Amino acid sequence: MHYIGINDYIYSMIRRNKEKEILKLLSFFPAVGIIGPRQVGKTTLAKIIIQKTDNESVYLDLENPRDIAKLDDPVLYFEDNQNRCVILDEIQNMPRLFPVLRAMIDANRIPGRFILLGSASPDLIRDSSESLAGRIAYTELSTFNLTEIEANTLDRLWLQGGFPDTYLAIDTEIVSVWYLNYIKTYVERDLPGLGLAVDKNLLIKLLQMLSHVHGSILNYNNLSKSLGVSSNTIKKYINFFENAFLVRLLVPFSINLKKRLVKAPKVYIRDSGILHYLHNINDKEDLYGNPIIGNSWEGFVIEQIIQQLPAKYDCFYYRTHDGSECDLVITKSQKPLMAIEIKFTAAPKNTRGTTLAFEDLGAEQNFIITPNSDDFLIKGDVRVCNIYDFLTRYLVLLT
Repeated sequence: MHYIGINDYIYSMIRRNKEKEILKLLSFFPAVGIIGPRQVGKTTLAKIIIQKTDNESVYLDLENPRDIAKLDDPVLYFEDNQNRCVILDEIQNMPRLFPVLRAMIDANRIPGRFILLGSASPDLIRDSSESLAGRIAYTELSTFNLTEIEANTLDRLWLQGGFPDTYLAIDTEIVSVWYLNYIKTYVERDLPGLGLAVDKNLLIKLLQMLSHVHGSILNYNNLSKSLGVSSNTIKKYINFFENAFLVRLLVPFSINLKKRLVKAPKVYIRDSGILHYLHNINDKEDLYGNPIIGNSWEGFVIEQIIQQLPAKYDCFYYRTHDGSECDLVITKSQKPLMAIEIKFTAAPKNTRGTTLAFEDLGAEQNFIITPNSDDFLIKGDVRVCNIYDFLTRYLVLLT
């Protein structure tokens, strides 16, 4: 078996973009929540960050019976470790701790007392927002971003996905086995633990169906008919997928009230490796021969961009019934700053639909992003560039 195991040493060589932000948050907030999908590197990053501070720390895995036993009396435990930063991993498994954490913070309000690691959004971590309001800052750690690794590994990142284990694997069969077990764990254990107690076969079938409409307008009625459940039930399940970081819904931009706009969201499987596993794509040849390739590239680029954007920006897509369309619109206070079309081609052209969308939106900058094209202008105000140049030359101007 050929495999480069992920460990703290290898991971520490790949500096995460979130590191600086988390250190800043720890210097002000009593608690910092690092959320993101399982196996994305939250635990390793938290330990690396603590090593760069002056704080002593203690780590508790809330899936480990020994660590859970230490919290039989959480008040006593936290008081005994009040001079240490307490790292609580998989915090969604013990929501009852949030009122206790609030009391502990209010009794001794100093920065960096707690780091909470969770595999679900705050919306699914019951009572967290109410209990720790004003005391905690959340930040999301995503899969590897192209700016965190070597630019020449773009194809591997896109094909195998951005989880540390899959990105570092050099055996594609192992990657497939990893994703098989990853999805199985999510469906059989994690989602039920978050409150979605549904037949696992139905959830897997829904995820597979979403992979086939990846990058397309989401039609709840079609999914409802195929699965034999109501549209509202489908919306509920997809909402759980979204809050568990499996899918991303991109809603339409609708400031132009004179246009007949498409109103439904587009859906994407967030990690390209999961998408390719669900399509039985194991290598580059499989990918290039699969009709999903264009939508796969679109979703990959969108995820890379959104990972890098601060919370003050919002992202949408734009499409009208008269054929105007744009894959991604980055806004601030409803003002379009960047309009982006994503093309899997070495010789992109500005189509009529894209031209109309750029005109409708009136963004400050217009882009066509490709895998590996040069950087140049077409038609005066539309810049063509590759994804790495966009992330490192242009998107950074917003951050």
